Amino acid sequence: MKTDVITIHSDLSGREEALEAAERFAAYNGITGKDAMHLRLLTEETVSMINGILDNFTGEIWLESKKTKNGLLCLICLSANKQANRAQEEHILSVSTSGRNESSKGIAGKIREVIRHSLQASSTEDEAFLQSISDACMSIGMCSGTSTLPMPGVDYWSLQFYRQKIAEQKVEKAEEWDELEKSIISNLADEVKVWLRSDSTEVVIEKCFNA
Repeated sequence: MKTDVITIHSDLSGREEALEAAERFAAYNGITGKDAMHLRLLTEETVSMINGILDNFTGEIWLESKKTKNGLLCLICLSANKQANRAQEEHILSVSTSGRNESSKGIAGKIREVIRHSLQASSTEDEAFLQSISDACMSIGMCSGTSTLPMPGVDYWSLQFYRQKIAEQKVEKAEEWDELEKSIISNLADEVKVWLRSDSTEVVIEKCFNA
């Protein structure tokens, strides 16, 4: 089952439509109680990744489900097309209420920062710049594999791989581990994958519910 694709804006227009779609999605798939609440929270966190990125910026969000041997796999998908370049950086909104750019704090914030900077890469010549930004924001967690969405065989950032690497360096990465412990996405999602492309950034949040 796949919901309609909903357009969301940097001022959070479309947020309510996305949350209503998540509720209908849960009802259709028989997801109730705490599971339904968790699905709504994950959808809300995904929507927040768009908040304050750029004036008049839009992204698209939808939910999909598929049956697996482990239960019902639900995917919250976010697609953000490149709509700006670095010459427009003065128009980028701060995502921090303090007026300082603190957007890279937390897991959702790190993903938001990667999206924000990826939108400013004006050409293929900026790929090195974009990679340096993603490295700085997400540090570790890149992996290669045969993930089914959205681009099989293409490198992507994985929350689970990131968690594994941070767990191996708890002392050196104490701040990052603390972020993981406090993150709604980290605690509720089974996996988060982020793909950086020249024309867009794709985020997929995975949550499996028992059949």
